[in-house]
Amino acid sequence: MTVNVSADMVMSLDGYIAGTDHSAANPAGQGAERIGGWIHAQSSWRERMGQAGGEADRDSDLMREWFEATGAVVMGRLMFDSGEEHWGDNPPFRAPVFVLTHRPRPTLVKEGGTSFTFVTDGIHNALDQAKAVSGGRNVDIAGGAGTFQQYLKAGLVDELQVHVIPVLLGAGLRLFDSLQTGPHDLEPIRVVDTPGATHVKYRVLKRK
Repeated sequence: MTVNVSADMVMSLDGYIAGTDHSAANPAGQGAERIGGWIHAQSSWRERMGQAGGEADRDSDLMREWFEATGAVVMGRLMFDSGEEHWGDNPPFRAPVFVLTHRPRPTLVKEGGTSFTFVTDGIHNALDQAKAVSGGRNVDIAGGAGTFQQYLKAGLVDELQVHVIPVLLGAGLRLFDSLQTGPHDLEPIRVVDTPGATHVKYRVLKRK
């Protein structure tokens, strides 16, 4: 069974996924609240967090689509550290999550089907483990930027969806810095425009 490897990233129009001085304590960085705010405003996200309300619109539908298509997740340690407290005992993933790290830690089993397994021996091993438990659904490379860049450079990402927020940050953490491997050809699959974002989905073409 072929498992699709996807990445969904929220980005400012000028290419930033976080502002300056981003850290585990301040994952959005300075000035990037608009990016995180778009996610947290969606009813589909709030439902997953056990919260009421939120925007029940096309943006929310696209986030729900991500949840339903994803069978396992890979993320970097900084993303985990910045989200662990916020996600609480019933994180929104409801799927196995594999955390790339140099700091071993026992697997954390949470409510709702989410578990966090800490992988210390590289991106390929983390992806293999995620594929094995994905149930045939997508393995999503959740971030951050460094983790996404490693998988893209290695030719391991099949699809990329970028949610472009209409804001210019001017500085911060860029999604596509440090690729250093020459051109990457993409084939557009879908474009959805909403008042909150422009959602562009691509197929990542494999190099010959």
